[in-house]
Amino acid sequence: MSLHRETVEASALPHTFNEPVELGIIGGTGLYHLESLTPVARLTISTPWGAPSSAITISKTASGFNVAFLARHGVHHDTLPTEVPAIANIAALKSIGVKAIVAFSAVGSLQQEIKPRDFVLPNQIIDRTKGIRQSTFFERGFVAHAGFGDPFDPKLSKIISEFGHVLEGAEDIKLHSKELDGKDLTVICMEGPAFSTRAESRMYQSFGGSVINMSVLPEAKLAREAEISYQMICMSTDYDAWREDEEPVTVETVVGNLKANSANANRLAVEIIKKLEVAIKSGEVGNDLAGSMKYAVSTSPKGIKRDVLEKMHFLFPGYWPLE
Repeated sequence: MSLHRETVEASALPHTFNEPVELGIIGGTGLYHLESLTPVARLTISTPWGAPSSAITISKTASGFNVAFLARHGVHHDTLPTEVPAIANIAALKSIGVKAIVAFSAVGSLQQEIKPRDFVLPNQIIDRTKGIRQSTFFERGFVAHAGFGDPFDPKLSKIISEFGHVLEGAEDIKLHSKELDGKDLTVICMEGPAFSTRAESRMYQSFGGSVINMSVLPEAKLAREAEISYQMICMSTDYDAWREDEEPVTVETVVGNLKANSANANRLAVEIIKKLEVAIKSGEVGNDLAGSMKYAVSTSPKGIKRDVLEKMHFLFPGYWPLE
């Protein structure tokens, strides 16, 4: 299907949807829609922090489970990593009832055993962005602090870890996770848009980095503040720049592996959505963070700014009374 045809069909979808949508999928580079699902609505959502990077497509599975899909870089990939409106993206998903997010992202590998086209479920993050991305919903006049020691949801990771067998291509393509590999897997988040120098790549290896991307932050932090369970699925496209026996990573290399990864991402999504439907409906997934921000506010009542509080009610209606 051509992009033009997809755009025409999307424009014909309803722009309202009144059923609960508890699972969100964020598509990264190379994954702009889910081929396996039937779209039923396309929502343009306005948040107090602006518009998300794309409209949100609501799709139904064969069993009637609703799934929201958002393209992180826009449907035409016209948004730089630094400019992704992550705060509006997470707010928009929260506003339609999303309790759990599975986010896909292209990454470079920092370890020999993580090959191009392998998939990785990280359980830790190291921040190498430059402090120029808005990384919290809170601000002066309403200060709160979210715990972030374990930035990903271990229950989501455990469920996704069961489906490495659906990845197709070379026989040795693997799905890596803490459950499967028996060790922490750390994603380094760098600013970009340029890729790493060899020296930087080696430094990230010395940090214990497993893979590197430009997208996990502030997305993961904002999901935590919004009380949404979150797991990123990293799709390896290259060996970054650390290997002396290879040319530094190029866009051509990345694009070739992106196509294979996109097909596998769709295969994986089909299977994990089936399992996540059961886990979310039963309450096993999506509720562990509920209420965690209600008592995390540090600002005294006299210091709270009403306009900031009103924005927070978009995320948490009823948490803090408006007086």
